Amino acid sequence: MASDQIDALLEELVDRFGKLPPQAQTLVDVHRLRVLTQPYGVIKVDAAPGVIQITFKPNPPVEPMAIIGLIQKNKHIKLAGNDKIRIERELPDPKARAQMVRDVLRSLGTPKVEVAVA
Repeated sequence: MASDQIDALLEELVDRFGKLPPQAQTLVDVHRLRVLTQPYGVIKVDAAPGVIQITFKPNPPVEPMAIIGLIQKNKHIKLAGNDKIRIERELPDPKARAQMVRDVLRSLGTPKVEVAVA
C-alpha cells in the first residue's frame, strides 16, 4: 500500500466515523512508517523512548558509505552489529521517534533499485 493509498483510506475512515481514536491513528502512523522503510531494506524498527534500533535485511539497497557518514556525523547513532543502526536519543513522544526514523533513513539517500534477474 502506497502513502497516497494510506491517505485515501484515512480520509475515508474520518469521513465515515469522525476523528480516529489515538490507537487507530497510531496504527495508521505505524503502517505509514512501514511503507517508508521497506525500500531501504528495513525488516524491523524497535522504537523505545530512549533507544531506536533499525534492523536491515542482509545487503540492504543502501550505499554503505552513507551509513558510515551518518554514524561519523552523529554521536547518538551507532552500528549495532552488521545489520543494525542504534539511535540513542531520549524521545518520549512516539511521533518524534517515528520522525527520527524517517529523518535517519532519508539522510541515507535514495535506496538503490534492485533489479530482478529472470
